[in-house]
Amino acid sequence: MIAQRHNINRITFLLAWVAGFCDTATFVAGDSIFSAHVTGNFIVFAAQIVAGADGGESWIKLLTFPVFVVAVMTGGWLAEKTPRNYKILLAEGIILVVCGVVAILLPFLEGMEETISVYLIVMTTVFGMGLQNAFGKLFAKETHGPTTMMTGNVTQASLDLGSLVRKGNTGEVPALASFRKQSITIGGFLAGCVTGAILARWLGLSAIIIPGVAIVICYLQGETAIFKSAGDAAET
Repeated sequence: MIAQRHNINRITFLLAWVAGFCDTATFVAGDSIFSAHVTGNFIVFAAQIVAGADGGESWIKLLTFPVFVVAVMTGGWLAEKTPRNYKILLAEGIILVVCGVVAILLPFLEGMEETISVYLIVMTTVFGMGLQNAFGKLFAKETHGPTTMMTGNVTQASLDLGSLVRKGNTGEVPALASFRKQSITIGGFLAGCVTGAILARWLGLSAIIIPGVAIVICYLQGETAIFKSAGDAAET
């Protein structure tokens, strides 16, 4: 496996930011659908059914689950087919960029049903988030922890904080280090949620192009580092 050189703090913050951004953007501009935390759609589905919402719009939220599963399976396949672990993130970035471009062009495309187009964009975003989840599982050491679901991170941060409170400033060093790591992840996700909410309210689903571009740039920076490292090795 050929590893890219990425600062673990930066990649953790970026991926958490992307997940928070996309999750909130699709919820705000994509009929209240979560794209990163897909099990949350079960709750929205149940709540809408009880409230008497239109059956079609409610049931389509359950489609996110099989889309997510297929995306994770695809991520596993990509990991087996390429020696570059970050190729999964490149695929995710390209998918998000395409989603954003399609959303931008949507008003100019005649003959396309807007509701169906929105659902297609959202489901494709779900696919991208599934790839990120696969990356997190397959290459866990590349980040400080899960970047798409914060419950486990908040739990660990709470345990670390409790340990620090009980033992004071001279408490366990591992607890302090762990708390800092969780803070990067949680902070990135929160920043993504806020940014995604603001831009999705302003730009709609076309805002998804922004995290896509960010991931592609991150990948290209890693590729540049590999070529530079290979060049330095050749010179020596």
